[in-house]
Amino acid sequence: MQLRMLGPTHIKIAPLVLGGNVFGWTADSKTSFAILDAFLESGFNAIDTADVYNRYAPGLVGGESETIIGAWMKDRGVRDRIIVITKGGLEMGEGLVGLGREYLPKACEASLRRLQTDYIDVYMSHRSDSGIPIEETLETYQKLIDTGKIRCAGCSNYKPDELAAALAAAGPGRARYVVNEPQYNLAERNQYEGAMEKVCVDHDVAVITYFSLAAGFLTGKYRSKESLEGRARKGTAAQYFTPSGFKALDALDTVAARRGATPAQVALAWLMARPSVTAPIASATSLEQLADILKSADLKLTPEDLTLINANTG
Repeated sequence: MQLRMLGPTHIKIAPLVLGGNVFGWTADSKTSFAILDAFLESGFNAIDTADVYNRYAPGLVGGESETIIGAWMKDRGVRDRIIVITKGGLEMGEGLVGLGREYLPKACEASLRRLQTDYIDVYMSHRSDSGIPIEETLETYQKLIDTGKIRCAGCSNYKPDELAAALAAAGPGRARYVVNEPQYNLAERNQYEGAMEKVCVDHDVAVITYFSLAAGFLTGKYRSKESLEGRARKGTAAQYFTPSGFKALDALDTVAARRGATPAQVALAWLMARPSVTAPIASATSLEQLADILKSADLKLTPEDLTLINANTG
């Protein structure tokens, strides 16, 4: 498996990143450990999480995902084999929010404690903060880099102009965002393609995509609202139940049948084939789901496959 460089850094990752949002939520500790074991044993190395996972779920307070990943890395003794990507800045309690010099280092320290590690490979702004000058945020990131707390900085959920402004503000004493994590999948291409993709390409910003399978819709398992009953994110997946969404599924079905693959594998392989994408993020709540998505890294789509998919999505 060929590793990919994470932008202008010395960090190399496998072509698929494991989404940690399910750990401590729809996957308990035992299941999470089994998934993480299998992921690493298969030759993959990057895990994406955030401090706020899974604060939005009933009965959870945030930090559960990082805590499980940290416990697993310590128990298995594999920290040096893992690229940890986590995020901060979203509210973790009253007054615990933002990207300013007062709170961001505290958020980083809290993530380090939960992850049971001395450093974070990629630490990201989970969302832009209009109340804090971008210069202050980047200066804070640079101090975290200088003290060895993080290896590099990135961002998620930024608008194209916000990312462009952040890149323009980088310089002496200010870190540069070298990784961007946008929402991007075959059912919803317009949030990334166009202005955001141009900013990333023009400035050599690595891209790892979230919602890569459109909350499970692009697996092809959910084709009616009834099939979503009991799903933790049924409302999110249901938004893709549109004529264009089902047209995209039809294209995936055709290519999957042609290649002896699954729709999920084709959807992820399509993202991996995008020149501007470093790697997609995908989650799994079982070993069976993990085995399915990992096969996408070995699926090479033909020009005919890509033409069919591109003509029927967008």
